[in-house]
Amino acid sequence: MAAETRRLQAFPMSRAASCPFDPPPALRALQVASPLTRVRLWDDSIAWLVTRHAEQRKLLADPRLSADASHPHYPHRGPAQKELLAGERSFIVMDDPEHARMRRMLTAAFAIKRVETLRPAIQRIADRLIDDMLAGPPPLDLVTAFALPLPSSVICELLGVPYGDHEFFQANSRILLNNATTPQQARSARERLTDYLDGLLGQRLADPRGDLLSDLARHVNDGELTRHAAAVMASLLLVAGHETTANMIALGTLALLQHPEQVEALRATDDPALIAAAVEELLRYLSIVQSGRRRVALQDIPIAGQTIRAGEGVILATEAANRDASVFADPDRLDVHRDARGHMAFGFGVHQCLGQPLARVELQVALGTLFRRIPTLRPAVGLDGIPFKHDSLVYGVYELPVGW
Repeated sequence: MAAETRRLQAFPMSRAASCPFDPPPALRALQVASPLTRVRLWDDSIAWLVTRHAEQRKLLADPRLSADASHPHYPHRGPAQKELLAGERSFIVMDDPEHARMRRMLTAAFAIKRVETLRPAIQRIADRLIDDMLAGPPPLDLVTAFALPLPSSVICELLGVPYGDHEFFQANSRILLNNATTPQQARSARERLTDYLDGLLGQRLADPRGDLLSDLARHVNDGELTRHAAAVMASLLLVAGHETTANMIALGTLALLQHPEQVEALRATDDPALIAAAVEELLRYLSIVQSGRRRVALQDIPIAGQTIRAGEGVILATEAANRDASVFADPDRLDVHRDARGHMAFGFGVHQCLGQPLARVELQVALGTLFRRIPTLRPAVGLDGIPFKHDSLVYGVYELPVGW
């Protein structure tokens, strides 16, 4: 390894055990020092790390920065991800116009007005899960009892996937998101999920229903998608549709329980605007995508006194941007009354998260209902007894024992 590379800070960095909700201290130090810093990755390649809010928004809106993971200098987060992207790529790691063409096939299903029609059904799922929790003796694990089944049930209903198969797709999702997964394990998990969704697509090709798999089957019949591309797209929706929200529900609950005055504000209100504001603040405060949004420069890009050269990798650290003091006053304080709508938790620009309207409704229903129906909810163990997901692409907790 060259001496210059050895001197660079390795990315990603580790969080402080005493502050599990905060970004890594080394990441915050780089943010204070400069908006852009060169860092060393797992394979000893070098990429630009972008830590401040303004520069991230500017770059994510710049068409000279590519999301194409097939680019030879794309800064992969590890060997397993590189292996996964060697096959047919998902539209989220494509550039326009192909990215836009495929994304348009899904936008109607995740439009705000469409998602709002799902709120009563999501509320029924939340109430049923809490009924089951209250029927059994505490303590219990909030992840398996509530945080994971709620979004899993919703995305299964939306896609047309049998919820009875949840253990299968949840187990394979965990493999795909774990940083320690080997390329072979990643390839096998991807194939299992894709084959599973392909089988369901085959059913919809023969017998369409009113679900997203049937919509994808129609695009296959119309020649707009290959059947394999439709299965890859469905797999992405299934994994992202339950993992991210499940982690936000559990981690958000735990973070709130560390701040009794914030919980009391939620318990004491029937104002949906305050619940919505609390969700936005938790999205900002927690920033669960913890290895950055990754891009590669197609042309030279001058920014913040530096020049990102064509072919250089770029990593945009969302968790740092969401704690940028120039945008959010006292950024390390959790405040459900804050206007946090400028956060970057869902990204920015053409690749911002397609499912964010659904995630928002699920989080509003889940957190609003949980604290209203179980006002004495409390952790059953201390923070040092909770297994945090330091080893995953999506941050959260593996278990959250709670009582009441």
